[in-house]
Amino acid sequence: MVIFDTTVLIELYRGNAAVKQQIEQLERVPFYISCVTAAEFMAGAKNKADLANIEKHLANYTSIPLSEKITDIFIETFKKYTLTHRPGIADTLIAATALYYALPVFTHNKKHFQYLPGIKLL
Repeated sequence: MVIFDTTVLIELYRGNAAVKQQIEQLERVPFYISCVTAAEFMAGAKNKADLANIEKHLANYTSIPLSEKITDIFIETFKKYTLTHRPGIADTLIAATALYYALPVFTHNKKHFQYLPGIKLL
């Protein structure tokens, strides 16, 4: 099992063959996304048709909703690192989800996550 960061999801949507090949090598089905990843992805839609295509693409993944426990991890993590690393809200929410479920994160922006203790990156 693995959770995809938005960067990976976007590359899959664009048909990036190299990313698709990387995922095939993971052999970690099922693939999850955070509801935050879904929202970030939809925010990039250029028009209604693009949004409809994005929604079809998102249907291929299990979206993990935020919970009280994930929110607690997010707040503690954000508070701890906000002055030293300036984490993004979305990335920290995705990381909190991954930490709660002990899922590795497949991302192309490892620098956004690598300083977090306990996070596993692919």
